[in-house]
Amino acid sequence: MGIRAGTLDRVRHCTARGKGRFRLSDERRAARYRWVVTRHIELDDATVLALERHETHAHSIPSREVRDLGDALMLHDPRDRDPFWNRMVSLRWPTEPAAFDARLAEAVVLFGILQRSPHVWPSPIHSTPPDLVARLRAHGFADAGGGHVMVLRDPATVVSVRPTELPPATTLTAMTRASDAAAGDIEDVALVLAESFAAAPGRAAELAADMHRTLDDPRIALVLARVDGEPAAAAKATTFDGLTYVSSIGTRDAYRGRGLGGLVTRHAIVAGGGRASRMAYLGVFSGNGPAIRLYDRLGFRSIGEAPDLLLE
Repeated sequence: MGIRAGTLDRVRHCTARGKGRFRLSDERRAARYRWVVTRHIELDDATVLALERHETHAHSIPSREVRDLGDALMLHDPRDRDPFWNRMVSLRWPTEPAAFDARLAEAVVLFGILQRSPHVWPSPIHSTPPDLVARLRAHGFADAGGGHVMVLRDPATVVSVRPTELPPATTLTAMTRASDAAAGDIEDVALVLAESFAAAPGRAAELAADMHRTLDDPRIALVLARVDGEPAAAAKATTFDGLTYVSSIGTRDAYRGRGLGGLVTRHAIVAGGGRASRMAYLGVFSGNGPAIRLYDRLGFRSIGEAPDLLLE
């Protein structure tokens, strides 16, 4: 799961996965992928499955496919080979070794037919068999950088951002449909996310084009913070079926340390109707201590930690 950020969710700040196309460099990923203690909560298997399904469908917006394989879900992008958009989640595979190996072989063949790299997001706590990660590693899968899924049990506790909370010269803009966006708003969100996560040159324009389509979906809300008129921080909320997935939380380097990450996260939940959800959740890299502490202060708790496995 955005351990587990549209193209927005490829930007990985909150997204322990929320992960994606704008991947951190190997050096930044290695520095961040260290174990960090957080407060945990326990969820039953049915709730974890619901979260995994919700996140997969959230990532499918606006034009990707979700395949229900019975014992797993598969996200597939017919146009884009990026592993972030092509992966299996919610694996509940056989425990018996021969049956497991046969099921894995079938999965690898499916990825091959689709001309995609085999990619698995194990559940933090409820994958089957229980030693799924070890078995996949034994078959050549390697960790591309995992993290925590963090859950807010009662989004109704999130209060609207008051004007008195805003730092000097700071404004917040919420967009729940494309018509809400003034000229340049979406491009400014794209700039924030591309710069926050060291995207390759030219990615901001691609991200903005994707966001224009994504924001036509009524389930999506974007929030942009500006300081002295300059784009500074952004976040996204995807709300449906009583759940809210918060992703694509980013702050440009020049504006860090001002509390903007918490403000845009709260504002996205409120703007997207997430306060009425039964649960909100996000993902964060295991070693991103500042982000984990931020989400902890907002009331999010980790349900567990898992790697992001790619077949090498």
